[in-house]
Amino acid sequence: MSETTQDGGVAVTAPPSPDDGLSPAELAAKYGLSVSGARPGLMEYVRQLWGRRHFILAFSQAKLTAQYSQAKLGQLWQVATPLLNAAVYFLIFGLILKADRGMSREVYIPFLVTGVFVFTFTQSSVMAGVRAISGNLGLVRALHFPRASLPVSFSLQQLQQLLFSMLVLFAVAIGFGSYPRLSWLLIVPVLALQFLFNTGLALVMARLGSKTPDLAQLMPFVMRTWMYASGVMFSIPVMLKDKPAWIADVLQWNPAAIFMDLMRFALIDGYGSENLPPHVWAVALGWSVLVAVGGFVYFWKAEERYGRG
Repeated sequence: MSETTQDGGVAVTAPPSPDDGLSPAELAAKYGLSVSGARPGLMEYVRQLWGRRHFILAFSQAKLTAQYSQAKLGQLWQVATPLLNAAVYFLIFGLILKADRGMSREVYIPFLVTGVFVFTFTQSSVMAGVRAISGNLGLVRALHFPRASLPVSFSLQQLQQLLFSMLVLFAVAIGFGSYPRLSWLLIVPVLALQFLFNTGLALVMARLGSKTPDLAQLMPFVMRTWMYASGVMFSIPVMLKDKPAWIADVLQWNPAAIFMDLMRFALIDGYGSENLPPHVWAVALGWSVLVAVGGFVYFWKAEERYGRG
């Protein structure tokens, strides 16, 4: 377009833009633009996470190696720490409080050590999950990757640590008369189900911890309460036989107790199926799937907010 000015010159004006009047959202849609760091769809997110599987494994191994790098005994603390905890619990609960009632010494000591090792797996996964985002903000803000990689990696780190510790657990079981048998094969599905449960729980705690860093200071008290309520140091049915039946049922059906009981049943000769709640495998599967899927979706819904503000 052009028009004549007062001095006889010609002024050229630009034609109206076809984008005039369009909102920012309409402009973005017209030119195929998307928000930087926007949350992908759920299935696309799963695909991206699978594509980072090598990073997840390498990151977990690096964290595991660095965990005790400053200690003289190094990786031996992976085994020494839960063993020392088990020794303290045996002194207090086994010798002083007589929490081994209904069990021989050959059963109670593997029972106690198994409980400590298995519960520590869940406890460590939860505590690592709380700090997964808030403790790695530099990485989260510097690189683009599915943030679920971090809590999944920390859960995998704890699984590797438990697998290393299982050698000592096997030695304790054999030392007190529980020799390898076919039931030991049940250890594999027990660990798989517990890993799924721990990962889902770590994802939930990672999202909560990303906005509430003080949660890391509260969780040790929560985990300690959970430990005492899960029968790590005593048999729930025996200890609560004089209490209303529903109390023992609630405590036995909590997931930490379920996974410990399944591991004890697999490892210890004197710990039979009569110590397990009914439909225990179905309950373990239900807890694992519910928490793993629910935790993953809950974490994914806040994907675009991690590391911002």
